[in-house]
Amino acid sequence: MDNKKYEPKSQAVAIHYDADKGQAPKVTAKGSGFVADEIIKIAQNNAVPIYQNKTLANVLMAVELDREIPAELYQAVAEVLAYIYRMDQKAGQKGKHK
Repeated sequence: MDNKKYEPKSQAVAIHYDADKGQAPKVTAKGSGFVADEIIKIAQNNAVPIYQNKTLANVLMAVELDREIPAELYQAVAEVLAYIYRMDQKAGQKGKHK
């Protein structure tokens, strides 16, 4: 029997929220393994904040591309957006002190 430890593939889901449109956030990209790595790389190269939550990623993987997230996930995604907003605010404060 093979003694290798099973490591699940990485997953990544990109969401987009346009507050001006007043719609729910949409899943704009998703994938596992190599595709997930590419999504993360693109986000990093474009200074897009990354929030790690395996459980939420697993659930969002079931949402079709370019579809709004279901109402059941509003609270979880709102927490992610609040986290990103706080990060943006901190980054803005750092930029003012230079």
